[in-house]
Amino acid sequence: MPIYASRGFLQTVGDDYGWIGGYDDCGVRCILPYTVIHKFGIRMVRFRLETTPLRGDLSEGEEQLFLSGVNDYFRSVGTDLIIPSGNTALFRTCPSGALTCPYGTFVNDLTQSEELLMRGIRKTYRQMIRRAMQTVEIRHGLEYLDVAHHLIADTLKRSGLHFKTLKEFEATILSLGSNVEVFVAEHAGVIHGCMVSPFSAHSAYNWYAGSVAEPVFGAMQLLHWEAMRYFRGIGVRRFNFQGVRVNPDKGSKQEGIMTYKKGFGGEFVKGCMWKYAFHQIKASVYSIAARFLAGGDMRYTRAN
Repeated sequence: MPIYASRGFLQTVGDDYGWIGGYDDCGVRCILPYTVIHKFGIRMVRFRLETTPLRGDLSEGEEQLFLSGVNDYFRSVGTDLIIPSGNTALFRTCPSGALTCPYGTFVNDLTQSEELLMRGIRKTYRQMIRRAMQTVEIRHGLEYLDVAHHLIADTLKRSGLHFKTLKEFEATILSLGSNVEVFVAEHAGVIHGCMVSPFSAHSAYNWYAGSVAEPVFGAMQLLHWEAMRYFRGIGVRRFNFQGVRVNPDKGSKQEGIMTYKKGFGGEFVKGCMWKYAFHQIKASVYSIAARFLAGGDMRYTRAN
């Protein structure tokens, strides 16, 4: 299973957590991990992973029916709203009446040879990686947690965003035990970039990444390449770059993020994010808070 379905992860990112099961005549067909968050007097549910089949594939119609049942359940237990997943869950569909927006990610197949992996990377990135190999060292280990937190917080601060405290960050990362790696790129004794990657045999994820304002040429490209090589070497099947906007505005930061992640040659997987309000006034309070704390909300439309 993906690491985002694990108890260790879920219990550190919400006030409560669990798994919703979809059943047929043969037993459990799929699961949907969730956490419950209490803020501003609002009871919010967040899905930390998309609907995950346990036997065979689900059609979009079957998944939509399952998600409608999920909505009915959370309405019955007094939930105020279902909020978007961040970038850890990419649904194929959503329940009728939800507010939805397109979202995607790039996924690299780590079961292919290292030669094919490298060949799929953009030519300019391959040149940057080879040049960075001469002066940049890629290291990994939990001893780099503090410096990773500093780099990630500074990176978000440059975009006007806030990050969790070091104590919260450490608690979340350490809860994953041996199923997380912290990678850093070091040049001339200075760490220029980092990435935090939770993983299981199913997939490794680019969960958090950060860098100094002007990292040395090719450092971040080399860091991501070496992370993929590492995970491939220990038998992980996929590397998920975890989240890009679909059709971002030209010249926007989101377009830059998509261009960067696309350069590593992974398959573009398109889906959606969604949210649902059971209590309209509290949903409005959440939307105002999201705009204030996260610099705005995404563009949603109502699903039929």
